[in-house]
Amino acid sequence: MTILFWVIPVVAVFALIVARCFYNSMMLEPAGTDKMQEIASYVRAGALAYLKQQYKVVAVVFLILAVILGILSFGLDLQNDWVPFAFISAGIFSGLAGFLGMKTATNASSRTAFAASKSLNDGLRVAFRSGAVMGLVVVGLALLDYSIWFLILDIFEDAVDQSQKMIIITGTMLTFGIGTSLQALFARVGGGIFTKAADVGADLVGKIESGIPEDDPRNPAVISDNVGDNVGDVAGMGADLYESYYGSILAAAALGAVAFLDDGAEIQIKAVLAPALIGAVGVILSIIGVFCVKTKENATTLELLRSLGRGVKLSAALIFIASFLVLYLLGIPNYVGIWGAVAVGLFTGEIIGKSSEYYTSQAYTPTRRIAGQSQTGAATVIISGIGTGMISTAIPVIVVVFGTILAFCFATGFDQSKMTIGLYGISIAAVGMLSTLGITLATDAYGPIADNAGGNAQMSGLDAEVRKRTDALDSLGNTTAATGKGFAIGSAALTALALIASYVTSIKVGLMKLGQEFVIVSGESIPVSSATMNDFMNYYGVHLLNPKVLMGLFVGAMMSFLFCGFAINAVGRAASSMVDEVRRQFKEIPGIMDGSAIPDYARCVTIATYAAQREMIMPALYAIITPVVMGFIFGVPGVIGLLSGSLASGFVLAIFMANSGGAWDNAKKYIEEGAMGGKGSEAHKASVIGDTVGDPFKDTAGPSLNILIKLMAMVSLVVVGLTVAYSIF
Repeated sequence: MTILFWVIPVVAVFALIVARCFYNSMMLEPAGTDKMQEIASYVRAGALAYLKQQYKVVAVVFLILAVILGILSFGLDLQNDWVPFAFISAGIFSGLAGFLGMKTATNASSRTAFAASKSLNDGLRVAFRSGAVMGLVVVGLALLDYSIWFLILDIFEDAVDQSQKMIIITGTMLTFGIGTSLQALFARVGGGIFTKAADVGADLVGKIESGIPEDDPRNPAVISDNVGDNVGDVAGMGADLYESYYGSILAAAALGAVAFLDDGAEIQIKAVLAPALIGAVGVILSIIGVFCVKTKENATTLELLRSLGRGVKLSAALIFIASFLVLYLLGIPNYVGIWGAVAVGLFTGEIIGKSSEYYTSQAYTPTRRIAGQSQTGAATVIISGIGTGMISTAIPVIVVVFGTILAFCFATGFDQSKMTIGLYGISIAAVGMLSTLGITLATDAYGPIADNAGGNAQMSGLDAEVRKRTDALDSLGNTTAATGKGFAIGSAALTALALIASYVTSIKVGLMKLGQEFVIVSGESIPVSSATMNDFMNYYGVHLLNPKVLMGLFVGAMMSFLFCGFAINAVGRAASSMVDEVRRQFKEIPGIMDGSAIPDYARCVTIATYAAQREMIMPALYAIITPVVMGFIFGVPGVIGLLSGSLASGFVLAIFMANSGGAWDNAKKYIEEGAMGGKGSEAHKASVIGDTVGDPFKDTAGPSLNILIKLMAMVSLVVVGLTVAYSIF
């Protein structure tokens, strides 16, 4: 084992130590008045109760799937024997990251509100560094999990030579990502259903029917709404980006082992470790960026955006330089071109983030235009938001197209015959995009903390100036959340493309396990052990004239819409139950409106919890079963078509939904700041309807799509042995 490997676990542990220091620093901040602490305790208890219930359901699913994977491994010998164990460990690490981030967020809300009573900068500092705990825990645990399993496989895996050993290790580790993908899907879908059911119930009955302010303590759904912010946008987003980060490193490592197979074992292992080393350096530079985030008093939304952007841009600029040094010191062939691919990933992520910011922030024209439509009613708000969301897909798609081509060309030195090295370049571009995740995720997790701080300030009866400051932080959080979703979707597109390429390389392992020694390509018999990706594509007839590929494309495209339909309908059913409950409490507990009676907050939390647990199972099962069924019916061509179709449709649909929802939300915020008549006006009521429609778009269906496309790829990788052994056509 090269000495370079040990940099990765050391940095992972360092990230966790710094996260702990940020957490301790936050806990030393004053928690506010007794009332503020009481409200925060309700939210914390509700969030922990939800996660406890979710993890019970997830544990059962994981155990069942671990048994199935055990049968594939030990019974049918179609998979590596370590997969069932790593599947469980990856899910545990992902769940732990979400739990720790949410624990921090629920403790930070009242402290952020109290800090905001002193100054806007104090509120930003507490909220952002609390969000940084989530970012550092995610990257720290992902790198630690990677290090542990790499070391275990290196010790126990036997192979003829070191080069083949690296292919086996990285190919095996690639399948471990199914645990993180499944955990992320449950966290995103379940958390999204919970938070949007509560949010819609609170808005429709509280704001529109009863005319009470947002986060008013008289609203029975207000606590569940605040709980939902944490379980959906902290625990859910954390698990989501954990999966993206972990998956991008695994995919790049697996392609590196294949791409540099002929360059000797020393170069090969350096190419395998390069993605994780770039990620490790990015952790250190993200921490530097966190300390650079601060603002002045009475800052505008645009100035607050620039404050956060300062830290992110500094980290990105530093990793731009540091990644070159890493690749130079490793001595990988064409290190300048591969560094160019990393740089492409960084710039692609930056442009996607800026695009999301432009289309969702009330500081810019598109969201203000949607707000202007509210003067003619809710229908025009919805029409304008849908149109804006559709238009907003153009920039991210074009950027990813050019970014992918450039990453491929830079890595190959513009030699198209070097297919595997080009795919390595694409995968390492995804690593580059996610290399500053420590601070990027901090800007995302910061949002729900600021939102909860505003709710705490409102329910605790703090001065209007405090609420004004928390509203400014919350409005910024809506934009950073949309930016974070765009960032997650963009990285998912590159990672999913790398996973599809890795699927083709995994076919070799599947055929070798079956004992097949040769493949027939154009009448020529080629040994499986030396067959290239093009050989396997030709052997299975993977081209657009093959109807099995076309059928896979159709089903893959359909899966994105089917999945979104399930998620949105689930929110609708759960929200309907929440609306009925809030109306019941207003009717049957008359003292709520005059403040003489306390609403039954716990009942609303319970309704949202059980609705989320019930509704999240079916979308996950479809994502798991579909690749298996497609492989059984149409074989390898059908699976590749499925993954390609879901990637193309899911990527565009996810951007549309995230940006539409974010724009509707901030159009409402823009009106609440005083535009178009302000709070309580007809324009405000129309914008609330638009925001309600956008809630499941941006916080349930949209963000879950990038997990869907990667989960189906991971499932396909795990069952590749089954697919090559048994298929009808």
